[in-house]
Amino acid sequence: MSSVNRNRPRRSCLAVPGPSQKFIDKARTLPADQVFLDLEDACAPLAKPGARKTIVAALNEGGWEGKTRVVRVNDWTTEWTYRDVVEVVEGAGANLDCIMLPKVQTPEQIVALDLLITQIEKTLGYEVGKIGIEAQIENALGLTNVNAIAAASPRVETIIFGPADFMASIKMKSLVVGEQPPGYDVGDAYHHILMSILMAARAYGKQAIDGPYLQIKDLDGFRMVAGRSAALGFDGKWVLHPTQVDAANETFSPSQADYDHAENILDAYDWYTSEAGGKRGAAMLGDEMIDEASRKMALVVAGKGRLAGMSRSDRWSPPEA
Repeated sequence: MSSVNRNRPRRSCLAVPGPSQKFIDKARTLPADQVFLDLEDACAPLAKPGARKTIVAALNEGGWEGKTRVVRVNDWTTEWTYRDVVEVVEGAGANLDCIMLPKVQTPEQIVALDLLITQIEKTLGYEVGKIGIEAQIENALGLTNVNAIAAASPRVETIIFGPADFMASIKMKSLVVGEQPPGYDVGDAYHHILMSILMAARAYGKQAIDGPYLQIKDLDGFRMVAGRSAALGFDGKWVLHPTQVDAANETFSPSQADYDHAENILDAYDWYTSEAGGKRGAAMLGDEMIDEASRKMALVVAGKGRLAGMSRSDRWSPPEA
């Protein structure tokens, strides 16, 4: 299996309808970390064959520098999935990072996709395992199997929450995707779902991605919903409109102050545990005691900042002797 780095930046994951050349061209110009070209919900059944060709041409034309390139195929319960995978991977596998599989319900569905991609990679001489898999959890059965789904293949890079279909699956009393259902006035109705996805992702070294917020003109609402999953530790969120891209990138990046502080903790702890710093397991950084646990927490924040391409504006220096 490939040793490709699967920890890609995904603060903003832009959904683009596969049949729309106009939207595809616009997506190239936006600062989204990831773009996924959609053959599923954003593509009518009669448009799918043509959309596959449009997507293949768009991937091969380039212009995606700095972006993770993904195609969402149809789910395994449809008649379109295998043709989606075969045509896209055979046609543009060299310029494709991941296949997104929607409505994943069992680990066997991930295994089936893995085997199909492997056959194509071997046939075309690609590095086996180069193309990753993104698994979208959109119903109750998928959530009950989320741990097995996350562990089903080394190709799996992300576990994604699909809120609209999930809300319908559990018969949630709401028509507004991502908002609290009427009558639920204590806590967060999505907390268990988000935490289940996050725990499965972290247990198996995957990224956790929040789904879309459909009220595209309500940027404050987007920031609020995105802020919830970001606070839990999610790596990013889907964006459906250019106005949401910057908001997602900001929400899922640490603040400059937090990023600087995390890097300074790492520098200080490295020095204090060294011979020059006295080989100490705990030390003071200003008014804060830091130790191994502090280092682990700082690694998380610093890692998110590095993935976001942040630069330090403050740097710690060892005390003078």
